[in-house]
Amino acid sequence: MGTAYTPGLTVSARTTITKTRRLPLAGNVLVNVGDRVTPETIVARAELPGIMQTVKVAAQLGVEPQDVPAALSIQVGDRIEKGQIIAQTKGFLGFFKSDCKSSASGTVEIISPVSGNVGVREAPSPVEVAAYIPGIIREVLPNEGVVIETPGAFIQGIFGVGGERRAPLLPVSPTPDSLLTESDITTDMAGKVLIGGANISGAALRKAASVGVTGIVVGGIVDKDLIDYLGYDIGVAITGHENIPLTLVITEGFGTIAMAHRTFELLNSLAGHEASLSGATQIRAGVIRPEVIVADLSATLPTGRDTNTESTDDFALGIGTPIRIIREPYFGRLATVSALPPQLVRIGSGAEVRVLEAQLADTGETVTVPRANVEIIQN
Repeated sequence: MGTAYTPGLTVSARTTITKTRRLPLAGNVLVNVGDRVTPETIVARAELPGIMQTVKVAAQLGVEPQDVPAALSIQVGDRIEKGQIIAQTKGFLGFFKSDCKSSASGTVEIISPVSGNVGVREAPSPVEVAAYIPGIIREVLPNEGVVIETPGAFIQGIFGVGGERRAPLLPVSPTPDSLLTESDITTDMAGKVLIGGANISGAALRKAASVGVTGIVVGGIVDKDLIDYLGYDIGVAITGHENIPLTLVITEGFGTIAMAHRTFELLNSLAGHEASLSGATQIRAGVIRPEVIVADLSATLPTGRDTNTESTDDFALGIGTPIRIIREPYFGRLATVSALPPQLVRIGSGAEVRVLEAQLADTGETVTVPRANVEIIQN
């Protein structure tokens, strides 16, 4: 049988990081190739069309729809304000006139003699994309966005919640297997990204949010604690848009799991450095990982392979290889490869794939999972 390979999470002290920053709709790119940007630099901007509001002119005036155009004092393209009189009847001998006031501010887009209504388009909402990381613009995607490149440290997690944020790293837990508890959180940690160990309790998570902590990076969390904090079960869909005041990055999985020594040591060595972090996670097609990025603009790295990345052999699956399962029903569980059957196996979806047998670390149970549903844990 040929050698089997599977990727692991990237944990690198020195690599070239590229990030694509893209608008959700066509707009304008505000920077050029070669420009140096900061995380706060707005690199692209677009305008989201305003909501169309309907003013029921005929109903307000008490006239037939076809009589509305003659009663209007505005026309298509005019800018009007909420409460402005836009139509008026002639009345009888100059008396008993009826007025119609606009119920919205915006631009007149539609005047309908069929319905007797006027359509007012509210002002567009600006949509801006910031650089997120400091670096150099390497590519401009016309009307869409840019590709930014920077040298630095790059750490991926297995799961996260919360959007993009930036703050200095602050180690809190003394060892990778330490627990981050409520008593460890103090008010002077506001505006920091806390580096924990094997777990953060629900009480500690709530206190961190209340004192203004920007982010937390920790080995694991009990799923019930996360659900209690969020107020709902997010499952394993797409995360990163939760309405919460901090970003949480889980490096190992659900439960109490010691952070990998390499990850823990790297994060602690970067204490005090500004980090960009995101909790965005997607484990299906188009995998997205939560991440911590610490740029080093004093470094000069060639674009291409990580200068501190394991060789391909480091990703070879074998008996005894420690792995993490990244699909349901065992998502986030740690295990050890116990067998690598060479034959194809038909799974629930009907596809025939290569599988492996693994012994779960927490229960000792042996399970069979597709090889594409696991990743190697780098020690």
